[in-house]
Amino acid sequence: MNDYHHFKFTPSVWIIPSFLLILIWAVFFFEHSFNIDLTPHGILPRTFSGLQGVLFSPFLHGDLNHIANNSIPLFVLTTALIYFYRDVSLKVLCYGILLSGIITWVIGRTSFHIGASGLIYVLVSFIFFKGMMTQYYRLMALSLTVVMFYGGMVWFIFPDVDKTISWEGHLAGLVVGFAFAVLFKTPDYKKDIQYEWEKPEFNPENDLFMKHFDDNGNFVNTPEPEEIAEEIPATEVNYVYHFKAATDDNKSGE
Repeated sequence: MNDYHHFKFTPSVWIIPSFLLILIWAVFFFEHSFNIDLTPHGILPRTFSGLQGVLFSPFLHGDLNHIANNSIPLFVLTTALIYFYRDVSLKVLCYGILLSGIITWVIGRTSFHIGASGLIYVLVSFIFFKGMMTQYYRLMALSLTVVMFYGGMVWFIFPDVDKTISWEGHLAGLVVGFAFAVLFKTPDYKKDIQYEWEKPEFNPENDLFMKHFDDNGNFVNTPEPEEIAEEIPATEVNYVYHFKAATDDNKSGE
């Protein structure tokens, strides 16, 4: 399937990431402007009241450094998700928040877990693994780009790296993103056919250029066709003379 109908820039590509960003910053400014601590609305593992954090925790941040570190990756990765995986983007976002939050609620330490980093790990994991699974050059390039910029995040799924962060939320996001990459189907993207050799019916044995290579792949000059001189037999010419005697009429016309 031609990717022209799938990779198109529409307003949703930037509206949804912008809305998420505005929402988390609005909550942050509300919390600090009115001196209200919303941390108790985060995920508190294995408690009934802590389940509310499954929905609320991605929009809660402890300090300015925390929300600043999450803002740019969240915007960039959400934009990439919607542009390249439009059909499943809302599923990844909504189900990603729910499932990563539930897993954090199950495996997390007895402490409040807040922040959008769990969702960010869902996006990183999904975009990377899905791109590699499709084997499509554009999506694989996106996967490698994500690894280049955010590959170092993998270290923060281990408990002893930084005890002040929710490594449980990071691990949950990574697992959920991988599961989505396996479960969610995407179109079979195909590159536009530009050359004859890309066509399914292409036969290299009939190609003039491929005939310059032998069975071992070595370039050889094909023998020039022999010139065959066709001998044209001489045509026999017969001349016939008719003798005509002169008469008085012929002489008067001269």
